Amino acid sequence: MKVFGIAGFSGMGKTTLLARLVPALVARGLRVSMIKHSHKDIEVDRPGKDSYRLREAGCHEVLLLGSTRWALMHELRGADEPPLDYLLDRLQDVDLVLVEGFKHGDFPKLEVWRAEAGKPTLSPGWPGIRAIASDDRVEAAAGVALLPLADTQAIADFVLAHAAAR
Repeated sequence: MKVFGIAGFSGMGKTTLLARLVPALVARGLRVSMIKHSHKDIEVDRPGKDSYRLREAGCHEVLLLGSTRWALMHELRGADEPPLDYLLDRLQDVDLVLVEGFKHGDFPKLEVWRAEAGKPTLSPGWPGIRAIASDDRVEAAAGVALLPLADTQAIADFVLAHAAAR
């Protein structure tokens, strides 16, 4: 398993890039998984469903299995968020894990940056940033590559060349 991160402030186009990047990587024969960290509360279940009622009743975990997918919901119930390594240990049979979030993690990352968002780059202050993908003019720190945001294949090449073995 290899790990590579996609970083950037909200509104920079990380998910848009990932929606193009994942199929490009899968087309190369890779099994790709994703860990997306959100600072918001997430809900993959909905009120009125049995699984929701049982979680609300106090279950620590609820695993849903349907005809096309399964999902494991783990309630933190006030506990700290688990570290990235803990989450990576739960993934299986995968060649590459793309990670969105965990900006402070010291693993290789590509920053998505757009001038119109009006935010500075994360690089050089955040660990692991190896490249910036942008269609705007941007100053990169020494050793940080610049990639055209629209060039999905070049970004896929970079990810595969720099992903960290786990």
